[in-house]
Amino acid sequence: MIASRFDHARILIYSHDTFGLGHLRRCREIAHALVAAYRGLTVMLISGATIAGAFNYRARVDFVKIPSVIKLSNGEYTSLARHMRLEDTLLMRRSIIRHTAETFRPDIFITDKEPMGLHGEIEETLASLKAAGTHMVLGLREVMDAPHLLGPEWARSNTLAKVEQYYDTIWVYGPKGFYDPLVGLDAPEAVRARMHYTGYLQRSLPRSGTQAPRELGDYVLVTTGGGGDGADLVRNVLDAHRADPTLDQRTIIVLGPYLPGKERNEFLAAATRLPNIKMIEFDNQMEELIAGARAVVGMGGYNTYCEILSFDRPALVVPRTSPRQEQAIRARRAAELGILQVLLPEEAANPLRFAAALKALPERRRPSQAEEAARAGALDMRGLQRIARDVGNWLEARHSPRLALRQG
Repeated sequence: MIASRFDHARILIYSHDTFGLGHLRRCREIAHALVAAYRGLTVMLISGATIAGAFNYRARVDFVKIPSVIKLSNGEYTSLARHMRLEDTLLMRRSIIRHTAETFRPDIFITDKEPMGLHGEIEETLASLKAAGTHMVLGLREVMDAPHLLGPEWARSNTLAKVEQYYDTIWVYGPKGFYDPLVGLDAPEAVRARMHYTGYLQRSLPRSGTQAPRELGDYVLVTTGGGGDGADLVRNVLDAHRADPTLDQRTIIVLGPYLPGKERNEFLAAATRLPNIKMIEFDNQMEELIAGARAVVGMGGYNTYCEILSFDRPALVVPRTSPRQEQAIRARRAAELGILQVLLPEEAANPLRFAAALKALPERRRPSQAEEAARAGALDMRGLQRIARDVGNWLEARHSPRLALRQG
C-alpha cells in the first residue's frame, strides 16, 4: 500500500513553453494531482510561459519563471526581449534551470515534451540529477508530430540515444489505442520498454471558492488555446456569422493571451457588430467555459482535446497544419473514431460551409457516444491517477531512507 504522506519529498517539472499555454497547463494539472494525492509533497515548475503567474496554484505548488522565448511562424525561435540575443537568453535559462535543480534537490524530475529542453538547455541538468540518483521522467504527448518532421529533428541532435541515456521512465499522456508518439522513428528497444501509456489527463472544475459561479447561458464556445496562431479560426467564425443570418446560436470566443494585438483589436471591433458573438480576451478557468458550453470549436491542441473528452462536449476541430502537424494528426484520428468532426483550414475558410457545420454542431453526438473509440480504449481518462500511482511507488521505494537522512 502506498503511503499518503511523503514529508519533504520534492518533484521538479520542466516546461520549455515557447508557444501557447499547452505545456504549462498540462504540467500544472499534473502538479495539482500529485499534491492532492500526497500530503507533504512539494512540486516546483520551471516555465518559460510569459503569463505563468496568471494562473492559480494549489498549496505546495510553485513555479520558477525563466526568460521567455517565442516561436516564429517558420518554426525558429527568438527572445521575447527584442533587445537580447537568443544566445544570451538561452544562457540565462540554462543557468537558472541548473541552479534551481541543484538547490531544490528533487527526488523526481519530469520533463515535458522536449527531451533535452529548448536547444539542449537541460542536458547538463539531466546529467547532474541522474548522477545524484534522481528518478528521471520524460512526458510525451500522445501525438508529437508527423514522423517525417520529428525524425530528422531528433536525429540531428541524437535525441533518442540521449533519452535512453538519461530517462528512467517515459510517460505517454494518452491511451495506447489512440496513437504512438514515436511512430516511424527507429526507437531503441530500451526506450520502447520504458514507455508507459497513462491515458488522457482528466480535467475537472476548479474547487469552489468565494466567487459565485458564472451564469453565461446557452452558448457554443470557440477557443484558440494560447491564441498565437488562432487568428484564422476566429476570423472564419466571424465570417460564417456574417454570411449566414440563420446562424443565430450564441457564441463565446476566447481569443487567448498570445493573439497579436492587430488581430485582437480587429476582432473586438467586429464583435460589437455581431449580436450573437461575445469575446473574452483571456480566461484562466477554461474548464468552466467548456463544461458550460453546448459544444466546442477549437484547433485540437492537447489540452483542449482533454477538456472536450473530460466534459463530453460535441466538438468541431479546425487543426493547425504547419509548421507542426500534431493537431491535424490528433484531429484525423479522433474523427476516424467518431469522437469529433474535423474541417481542414481551407474548408473552414468557406463561410457558408463553416456556418452549416456550426449550426449542426450542438446536435452532434458526444465523445462518450463514440462506440468505436470506446472499443479501441481511446477514451481512457485515468492519466492523472496512473501518474500519481507511479510517483507514490517511486517515493515509497526510495524516499523514506533519504527522509531519515535529511531530518537527521
